[in-house]
Amino acid sequence: MGRKSWGDEGYAAEELVAELGAAFLGAELGLRPDHVEDHAAYMAGWLKVLKNDRRFIFIAAAKAQEAADYLLGRRVAAEKVAEAA
Repeated sequence: MGRKSWGDEGYAAEELVAELGAAFLGAELGLRPDHVEDHAAYMAGWLKVLKNDRRFIFIAAAKAQEAADYLLGRRVAAEKVAEAA
């Protein structure tokens, strides 16, 4: 994502993907979003990235969904193994 140092636009882009992925996973797993207020500090970085590339939200959402699908697939596979045991 172009990250060169902590706090730069590449870092903000990575964080946006991670936060979207966490939201997708939390929704799928039925977790309450009590932690959202803790992440307000990242908003300025995300807004800068989104202003520079208005399409990035779609890229970030796609990457986040891919990661969530991967993790959920791993969870399903682990549950099947546990059931078989």
